[in-house]
Amino acid sequence: AAAAARGPLLLPCLLLVLPLLLLLPATSPEPQLRFRPPAAAPVRLFTEPELARYDGHQEGQPIYLAVKGVVFDVTSGKEFYGKGAPYNALVGKDSTRGVAKMSLDPADLTHDTTGLTEEELKSLDDIFNNVYKAKYPIVGYTSRRILNEDGSPNLDFKPEDQPHFSIKDEF
Repeated sequence: AAAAARGPLLLPCLLLVLPLLLLLPATSPEPQLRFRPPAAAPVRLFTEPELARYDGHQEGQPIYLAVKGVVFDVTSGKEFYGKGAPYNALVGKDSTRGVAKMSLDPADLTHDTTGLTEEELKSLDDIFNNVYKAKYPIVGYTSRRILNEDGSPNLDFKPEDQPHFSIKDEF
């Protein structure tokens, strides 16, 4: 008799609870994202003339500087690298030698590291890792870093270990 008495009450209770259950979010093993996070800008390969366009002289254009063949976006340091700024001579080119020697001499504003002392090479590595890689995003590489003089791939090329950089996404 008790089971028969519960039966008629069970149906109205289910009719009240069932619509509420449908309003609850479904649980799944993986959370569903409502948006897709923006992808980082793709990494580019820059020739010397292309890199020269980003020398800080054109308003609204990013400012790029290459060190050791890695192109950094130094726009956030516009007060140092922009037009008329103290280090503007370094931008729009691979200034590896100038960074190593801490020189703004036009003869030193090149990728060429031939003849640098051990102390200059150590300084270059310190500045490269502790200033540029730590502070500025990588936007690309100079073609010289990825390609040999004959146009064949440089087998020694290794992407930098920036957190936002993923080789599978970029190449």
